Amino acid sequence: MENKGLIASSLILAGVIIIGCKTHFDTTTSDYKAVVNSQNVEHGKALTFTICAGCHYNHEAKKFTGNPILDVPGIAGKVYSANLTHSASHGMTAKYSDAQIRYLLKTGVAKDGRFLAYMLRPNMADEDVNDIIAFLRSDDPALAASDRSAGQTHYTLIGKAYNGFEANPAPYRSNVKRPTDPVALGRYLVDNVGCYHCHSKSLRSINSINPEQTKGYLAGGIKFKSENGAGITASNITPDKNTGIGNYSKEDFLKAVKHGRAPNRTLRPPMDKFEYLTDREVDAIYAYIMTLTPKNNPVKHI
Repeated sequence: MENKGLIASSLILAGVIIIGCKTHFDTTTSDYKAVVNSQNVEHGKALTFTICAGCHYNHEAKKFTGNPILDVPGIAGKVYSANLTHSASHGMTAKYSDAQIRYLLKTGVAKDGRFLAYMLRPNMADEDVNDIIAFLRSDDPALAASDRSAGQTHYTLIGKAYNGFEANPAPYRSNVKRPTDPVALGRYLVDNVGCYHCHSKSLRSINSINPEQTKGYLAGGIKFKSENGAGITASNITPDKNTGIGNYSKEDFLKAVKHGRAPNRTLRPPMDKFEYLTDREVDAIYAYIMTLTPKNNPVKHI
């Protein structure tokens, strides 16, 4: 019995050491301040509603007060997205400098050194990061102070250990430009809007630095939970004509992305209506996807 207790204690200690060593990283010392003007704020609003709202925007409150993240296994704990409003007590952005927000978005490393994989956008253009921060500092009603909290994130020991093993911050990249060529812009948007996060094989196999190396890239299959607990499987959006969107016209694709209406069905959450994307941006995503190799991967929509 003593040996078993010693082994258990040793394993727990090893887990704690791994967790401590693997989940805290150096943060930024930069004094960067975002450039703020009306154009930047407006563009930042479109970016924030397109990229961040899926997790942080609460439709009931009509504010960025956060939500429960339903797809984290119960054995790993409970996770909630942060309140992004100007609340002094509950708002995350009030506690961060512009430089710390930029560093978090680029590397996944929070101000306290924790690694937050779901925040990672290493390939985002500097101008887009700037404009998101400019919007987050604005007086938009969706950011008005609210002390509402979705909940307190709590990882179990298993969750902490898993996060420790998986912690892999991206190197900070500067001078990243937003592409202008339609196909290159489409690839950029698939990356930074996060289309491939949901429309690939597994959330655990996402390659944030080289998205195309993600397993099952854009071929669908990830299973999500809706608010009522029902399952939903992400679609294959490669240009395969039998199991993907190879038969979609450019107009079909735009209606699906911006209005939630596919040719043969109405799309459901967690697929949002990306109303803040411009038609040019949606056309660029379509142009890029149509250059990809079709992947035959039948997905059953429940």
